[in-house]
Amino acid sequence: MEQGPSKGLHDVSLMSHDRRLAGRPRLCSDCGLCDSWLRPQMADTCLFVRNRMEEIESRLHGRRRHPGDEMRFGIYREQAILRMRRPVAGAQWTGMVTTLAARLLERGEVEAVILTGTNPGTRFEPLPVLARTPEEVRACVGNKPSLSPNLGLLDQVRESGIRRLAVIGTGCQVQVLRQAQDQLGLERLDVIGIPCSDNVTYADQQFFLDTISSSPRTVVHYEFMQDFSLWLHHEDGHRERVNYIDFPMDKLQGIFPSACLSCFDYPNALADLTIGYMGAPLGWQWVLARTARGVELLDLLRPDLESRPLSEAGDRTRGMPRFIAMLAKRPGKPPKLIRQLIAFLQRRRGPRGLEFARAIIEMKLLRNYTYVRDKFPQMEEKIVPYHVYEATRPYAAEYAATFGRAPGEGLEQA
Repeated sequence: MEQGPSKGLHDVSLMSHDRRLAGRPRLCSDCGLCDSWLRPQMADTCLFVRNRMEEIESRLHGRRRHPGDEMRFGIYREQAILRMRRPVAGAQWTGMVTTLAARLLERGEVEAVILTGTNPGTRFEPLPVLARTPEEVRACVGNKPSLSPNLGLLDQVRESGIRRLAVIGTGCQVQVLRQAQDQLGLERLDVIGIPCSDNVTYADQQFFLDTISSSPRTVVHYEFMQDFSLWLHHEDGHRERVNYIDFPMDKLQGIFPSACLSCFDYPNALADLTIGYMGAPLGWQWVLARTARGVELLDLLRPDLESRPLSEAGDRTRGMPRFIAMLAKRPGKPPKLIRQLIAFLQRRRGPRGLEFARAIIEMKLLRNYTYVRDKFPQMEEKIVPYHVYEATRPYAAEYAATFGRAPGEGLEQA
């Protein structure tokens, strides 16, 4: 029998049918909080019970998002295109996250770092790690593109008497952590955010590689890139590239958890420092220092970094009506020659730099909003944050023409 996703293509489910997750809400990204002493606080902290993005941003920054890019990217003090002058071996990119976390321990600014390692004997299976030394941080180098319950380590933090902690986390983990922050009894909490979208369980991640790659067992790391393709790096050094337009979505649709399709924080907006790639040219990283502490964290890295100016090209809005139409009815897969032409035009004329970041974020907001409205309509007022409606307002007419009403129409807006 052919292997398939852990849930049906159109099932509304937690993720995989994991017995450990029994009794939790149907929307759950398994952030790990419910594995810790804070489980009784789940209803007050979980973004899938109530999204408190605006409330937390007000505490962090003393204000709401400004109109424009902050509605897409989140509040920030500094935005830059950077990379390590000397890349870290084995890193997904150039190793900025690994270097920063190790440096915080070396300087004694924190006593421990929560991050994701790899289960022994596997290449990608995530393992939550509480690192106490720079060497333990460096041993976790590289991306583990699967759901990982890292906040379950808060029990170890509490039992060990740790007072100064750094956390490297995805958006859902960071939102829950920020909401629970005052209960942790910490002197310092440094939050390094990784942009995250469409995460999967480890079993489904393996299914994804089996479906996409010509040699899934030799993939060392992979990343969705700004040239509208997936880059898969193999252990012999060669790179395999698969255009987005060539993805067999009829097979892959069922691997994405309902929680990830109901999340609106791709840019990890509540971190002190967000390190990603979307707004950067190929080979560089897009960095957003959001808080005063985030600027200080970036300063710790600056001596080892090289930079280039922010840039943008193309017009994301041209393709948005077509994308909205695809949300309503996914078209059939075009013939190979047409797909090759589309991929060529996307790379030559599609959005690039910051315009690429805007495009991807807006598409995720529209896609996930449509998913919530379709599968969890009673939850919209609770889990869709205000910035979704502001960021997607330019497409309200096209969306209403396709779906009968614009995002947020009929809801009371604060």
